[in-house]
Formats: sequence, C-alpha cells, structure tokens
Amino acid sequence: MNHVAKRARAGSTAVLTWAGLFTVLAVLTGCTGGTPFFGDDRSPGDAIRIVPKDGAENVGADSRLAVTVPDGRLERVKVTRTEDAEHQEVPGRIADDGRSWAPREGGYRLGLAGKYSVEAVAVDGDGHRSARSTTFTTLVPEDRFIGYFKPENRSTVGTGMIVSFDFNRPVTHRAAVEKAIRITTEPRVEVVGHWFGKDRLDFRPASYWQPGTKVTVDVGLRDVEGAPGVYGSQRKKVTFTVGRSQTSVVDAREHTMEVRRDGEVVSTVPITAGAAKTTSYNGKMVVSELHEVTRMNGDTVGFGGEYDIKDVPHAIRLTKSGTFLHGNYWEDPETFGSENTSHGCIGLRDVKGGSSDTPAGWFFERTLVGDVVEVVNSTDRTVAPDNGLGGWNLGWPQWKAGSALR
Repeated sequence: MNHVAKRARAGSTAVLTWAGLFTVLAVLTGCTGGTPFFGDDRSPGDAIRIVPKDGAENVGADSRLAVTVPDGRLERVKVTRTEDAEHQEVPGRIADDGRSWAPREGGYRLGLAGKYSVEAVAVDGDGHRSARSTTFTTLVPEDRFIGYFKPENRSTVGTGMIVSFDFNRPVTHRAAVEKAIRITTEPRVEVVGHWFGKDRLDFRPASYWQPGTKVTVDVGLRDVEGAPGVYGSQRKKVTFTVGRSQTSVVDAREHTMEVRRDGEVVSTVPITAGAAKTTSYNGKMVVSELHEVTRMNGDTVGFGGEYDIKDVPHAIRLTKSGTFLHGNYWEDPETFGSENTSHGCIGLRDVKGGSSDTPAGWFFERTLVGDVVEVVNSTDRTVAPDNGLGGWNLGWPQWKAGSALR
C-alpha cells in the first residue's frame, strides 16, 4: 500500500482525535497519502454499512446510530464517544440474527460537541472477515468552539508524542487560544505551540521527550474568544506519561528497518517500501493509531481498483494521508529485504490473520502511540509537518516561529 496518490496530498490537516490502542480495529483507508475518510456511508463493495456516514459533521442529537450488514453477520462492534481526550463506550448490542447493531438504550441521543468512532468487523458466509471504521462529529452551538485533541488522558506514549488540537471552527484570536492551553512537565522542559493554519495547534519540546516525563495539559478554553463572537467551551486537565524510548529507521534503499530501544539496536527487520512509481515519504513520522486488523482500499485514496484488502494485519498509522507500517501476507517472503513493491507504505512479513511470531507481529506488540518511525533514502520528498504528527521535521527555530505568542 502507499501514502496517497501524489495528486491527493495537498492541504492535509490533523486527525481530529486520538484513536488509541483497541483490540481489533478496522480502518477504511488506502496505503497512500490524502484523506482516507470521505464520501458516502460506505465505499463501493463495502459489506458493512454505518450511519451516520463517515466524516459527517454537525450531526444532531436525535440522529440514527446503526451498523448493518446485508448478509453474513457482525462479529464485533465498538462505538466510542471521544470528548476532551476521554473515551466513553456507547452501550449497544448485536441483533440475534447478527445482521445489525444498535444502542442498547431505547431512544439513545447522541452527545453534542463530541466525536464518535465506530469500529466493526463482519464475517461473510464463507468465513471471510471484513473490517470497517468510521468517524463523525456532532453539533456544536454556533457561538461556541471546541478543540479535539490527543493524546488520551492517562495514556503512556512514545518519546515522539506531539500534543495536537484540531478546532471545529477557524481561530482568528490565536494568541488568546494558545495562551489558554498550558502544558507543564515533570521534569521541567520548554514546550512551545505551533499553528498550522487557523484550525490546528500542536505542542512539542525542542527534542524528543525524556522517558518517564509526566505531562499535564491544562485546557482553559472556556469563555475564551477564539473568533469574533465565538467562545470556547472546554475546561479540562489531561495527563499522560512518556514511556521507554523506541525509534525505528527505515532505509528504503537497503530494505531494512533498524529498531532502537533506549538507544540500543534490538533488531534489524527486512521490509518492503514504496515502489518506484509510488514511493514512500522520507522523514520522521509518529505512530498515531494501532490496528490489529484494518481494511485498505485504493478507491479511497486515488488508486482506483488497484487493491482492496479487507484484512490487513498489524497496521500502524504514520500519517493522516494514509501511510501505514503494516503486516503483509500477500507478497512472496523473499520480497522483504530485497525489493520495494508497495504503494508507499512500509510492509513487514506477516501471515493471513496475523501472528506474533512474524516480524510484523513482533514490532506491533512492542510499539506505542507516539513512537517515531523515520524513513531515509527514499526518492520521495520529506513528509509535510502537518501530515499526521510530522512536526519533528521542522527545526526548533522554525517550530517556535509558528507560535502566536512569540
């Protein structure tokens, strides 16, 4: 798979919320650049139908929430509301015939000013699994703005974690909003904000976090005027802890990935990167999601019908535009370490269904959200700093220049 077709890469913005570590997730995406979540409530040929549709905004409180399959059965469904980096699962049940899921409580109302994620896995009549994930956001009153942000409260993250806010409305009073978000650390380290346009604000230190650092994000946006007549509605404290250091360097020319843990090389893994016409981005990318199984569909990212793999194992998202490091069971094992064949993603040898005994399974089980994967020696350009959590590709003076408080 690949990052988005080059023509679909422009204007990337942040993923609205932190997806976290779920047991089994499904993402309708392609291994490419560009935005993978758009369009109708299902892609062509998608067996899992979800309402509200993927990417829907300003969804009303009384809107229908449902998951259905025309045939086969639903294996698992998880619906989560994310608000202020807190996750709350929506109670629901799969019908006795396995064809639908609905909230357990009758007359369930969606919460306003929230982001919902829906993850579903279905099995068809031949026993083949298919996965899908969608997101939608609910209505925010017109005179209010909120910021969807990550990482999750009380999470443990890698040393490359960037605190990222995506605002539901354009912010014109950037200094006031940035000043209202206070980040403190133990031990103390300077943390500076950087604006990407009018609706995204990221925070990071000059270099990767030290393992063991405790970080507190004090969101004091309530009643702060973000734009004329539009005021914030959030007041929240979020904490997270920086775990062990793990950084991985993918050499696209040598077809290897060197994994370093706390400065020591623990493994050199054979990989396959982007092919000559669909190269992988260079640069530092930060893990933002981990999925034990996901779907990758070329239709969603500009590759037409080149591929549609419904059960990609051990998928680790590196960019918003669709670059993943993932398990690959369909290539000849001799490909890994010798040839670049993907549409831009980084492939590790795996088996159908995934296994902890494969290179992909080994790496997946040792990865945290916030870990850094750096690609070198690709013929592609460096990944944009706002494509996912790509801010480490800016030097410290450039980063600080993007603050509204400087």
